[in-house]
Amino acid sequence: MSLPALINLIVFSGLVALLMRIRSPKFSLSQQILAGLVAGVLFGFALQLMYSGNAEVMSGTLTWTNLVADIYVNLLKMIVMPLVLIMMIAAVVRMSDIAALGKIGGSVIGILIATTVVAALVGITMANLFGLTAEGLTEGARELARADVLVARRESIADLGFADMVLKFVPSNVFLDLTGARDTSIIAVVLFGILFGIAALMVARDNPAQGEMIRNGVNAFQAVIMKLVRIVMALTPYGILALMTKVVAGSNAADILNLLSFIVASYVAILIMFGVHALLLGLAGTNVPDYFRKVWPVLTFAFTSRSSAATIPLNVETQIDELKVPSPIANLSASFGATIGQNGCAGIYPAMLAVMVAPTMGVDPTSLSFIAGLVAVIAISSFGVAGVGGGATFAALIVLPAMGFPVTIAALLISIEPLIDMARTALNVNGAMTAGVLTSRIVKTQPDDVQVPSGGLRATAGD
Repeated sequence: MSLPALINLIVFSGLVALLMRIRSPKFSLSQQILAGLVAGVLFGFALQLMYSGNAEVMSGTLTWTNLVADIYVNLLKMIVMPLVLIMMIAAVVRMSDIAALGKIGGSVIGILIATTVVAALVGITMANLFGLTAEGLTEGARELARADVLVARRESIADLGFADMVLKFVPSNVFLDLTGARDTSIIAVVLFGILFGIAALMVARDNPAQGEMIRNGVNAFQAVIMKLVRIVMALTPYGILALMTKVVAGSNAADILNLLSFIVASYVAILIMFGVHALLLGLAGTNVPDYFRKVWPVLTFAFTSRSSAATIPLNVETQIDELKVPSPIANLSASFGATIGQNGCAGIYPAMLAVMVAPTMGVDPTSLSFIAGLVAVIAISSFGVAGVGGGATFAALIVLPAMGFPVTIAALLISIEPLIDMARTALNVNGAMTAGVLTSRIVKTQPDDVQVPSGGLRATAGD
């Protein structure tokens, strides 16, 4: 390791030490995360400024800072499937009426799809207003290589119809899905948890004594999982520091400037959708400023991790603890929102790409027939977008071929993908939380109706 890289790591260790100093009840988790975010941006920018032309020093530094980021993200991924499974089972077991489960699930999915349709319209509008087009984009060696990969992936999903996509949600081997082996593993685990919970409810009705044992067992296991979640959440400020260092230091300024219009249009569209969420929450009687203050740590992690799935633990916990959303609704909205109806990845992104490609294919991107067809395709395809980094690319692979367009455009934007994907992921997660809050208003379920394991669910500083 070179001396400059060693000095950089000493500085990074010093930043970690400073964050540990503010890990006390005096500072909230959101304040600690904000400190980690700012420190990561400043440190990453310093690395970019000083070593952008020195690959050896940059690589030697990021190899070890990325280790911190990767360990944190892996720990979150580790608890996702156990958390989703036990929370789904617990949500159903605590319900006295199975019909209520269908009402909650229908409301959550309906809101997710409806907001994704709005997001698609926003994406179409922004792309047209900014005059974005695929014409003239330079295809470098990196982009062309990526294009070959995307074409190959497109061929693997080109023949999937809507029925095939629905079938992918149903688990044939739940143990395989618990490993996250498939793009739709989270939904498959959700379905298994719901079915398991329904079976447990039926057993409880037939034998109340066994039903009480089941409920006690589920509560105990849930308490253990939530304690594990709190342990991992306590590491969030350090994970954010490392993640932001990676993002800022690894960005290519030249690539960003070349496609600045697309970046600006994307962020404007994303901000508009945050406004749509705020409007819906306000109409439902929610204090919007207070809402965003409470969800700030969740959005921050989603922004830096670029993974809706990895954000599920913090998403669920914040809905239950801070937003007072009942546990069944919080778990359904967080889990479904990681795969179904993602406003950013499945709504805005493929819509903007389709508008950019349309003129090169002789299609008027402002025609009502084109817009109606595109929105319909996006609404249907939004059922299958995986909640991991790169999910937007997967959505584009479904939407573009369905419109008769080539997928090369997705490869041409690879250089700036991480920069935009951060904000898209934050929007996806906010859409899931918005669906949870709105559903709790629609079904008029009160937090007091939900039993919470002793010890609570809050990931407070110092735990």
